[in-house]
Amino acid sequence: MLKKAITIIIAAMMIASLAACNSGEGTSDTGSKAGSSAASASAASETDGTASDDSAAESVDSVSDTASEDNSKSESVSGEELTYTANTSGKLDTADLFSKRDLKQTADTDGAKTIQAADNKTETITEEGVYILTGTAGNFTLRVEADSKAKVQIILQNANITNVSSPVIYVVSADKCFVTTADGESSLSVTGQFTADGTTNTDAVIFSKDDIVLNGTGTLNITSTNGNAVSGKDDIKVTGGTYNITCGGHAFEGKDSISVYDGTFTIKATKDAFHSENSDDDTKGNIYIMNGTYKIEAESDGFHAIAVVQIDGGEMDITSREGIEATYVQINGGTIKITASDDGINGSQKSTSLGTPTIEFTGGSTTIVVGQGDTDAVDANGDVIVSGGTIDITSTVSSFDYDGNAVYNGGTIIINGEQVDSIPEPAMMGGPGGGMGGRGGFMQ
Repeated sequence: MLKKAITIIIAAMMIASLAACNSGEGTSDTGSKAGSSAASASAASETDGTASDDSAAESVDSVSDTASEDNSKSESVSGEELTYTANTSGKLDTADLFSKRDLKQTADTDGAKTIQAADNKTETITEEGVYILTGTAGNFTLRVEADSKAKVQIILQNANITNVSSPVIYVVSADKCFVTTADGESSLSVTGQFTADGTTNTDAVIFSKDDIVLNGTGTLNITSTNGNAVSGKDDIKVTGGTYNITCGGHAFEGKDSISVYDGTFTIKATKDAFHSENSDDDTKGNIYIMNGTYKIEAESDGFHAIAVVQIDGGEMDITSREGIEATYVQINGGTIKITASDDGINGSQKSTSLGTPTIEFTGGSTTIVVGQGDTDAVDANGDVIVSGGTIDITSTVSSFDYDGNAVYNGGTIIINGEQVDSIPEPAMMGGPGGGMGGRGGFMQ
């Protein structure tokens, strides 16, 4: 009986052990399958997430009245971490402004199609995807005519194209088009007068009817003898790359908005370097600068917007007729040097939706040198607000001219080498936009 009991106990223990092993193998197998499913789900999420994140991005079309919850993005792209944090206290609503794909400076070229530029040819892209444009040619146009939901990415890889009268890149339709510079240098030029495409006035070397994003790790040289360098009839965003531009019009013209995350810009423009204007909706026509390096020579303005120009950072050296002009100009950061033949910064009534024209300084370092004549360093056809930053003005005529209120509650103001403890009264002679004499800055 004892032997039989022992045998039964041993058999029971072996059965339990086998069951545990089978259970462990089953768990391991399930875990492996779950891990594989999770990896697939993660990959799908990443693929779809780009589109989702991209579609969630907004243009700088609206003015922020109240501060919203801080919206930060940190994207790891090709080993380089790009961080975007919305400025919730700015005049513009910049939450979700730049998507993950906007910030990605290199493209996944697996499955990309290569387009070889050829003389006297138009190549048309009709489907979403990544395309590599390369080669040297004359009178070559890459035309994008895709579905309204399609995202098209064009990688410029040692492309050297010179046209006489038509854009080199012409986006007729797409949800968004990315123009990405690969390592190295590409050059795009139009040497003659632009020819209209039906009722469309194609006035730029890169011309887009829909949203366009410029980014990348390389250099893009653009020459437009009689027109713009880049025109967008919706939103223009620049998140990286180096741009050397010489143009007979505006360097960048965005109908709804121009938003710059980063980039290096050397610009010589017959008109404005950056121009945003929507004649149908004066709540739009905004320029937002987060960062970047700018060397600007413009016969008209450095930055000109119908609604708002908001500068949160960057290093700028601007030589122009007027440095910055908009209905509302807000400088929150950056190092800005303006040499102007007319007004340094001008706040004028270009948009009735924004109320009183205003020039506001909350931070940064702004240096303004203006020439002789009916000029003002800071000219607001409304209010001037200084709550932070440093403003260093050189003017033998007028430092501050304003028609409304002057509010000074912080920051440093230097006029002709002398620090002052208030915003000077405006000039007493001369009309809007300038004046002679008065305490407004004559030899302060």
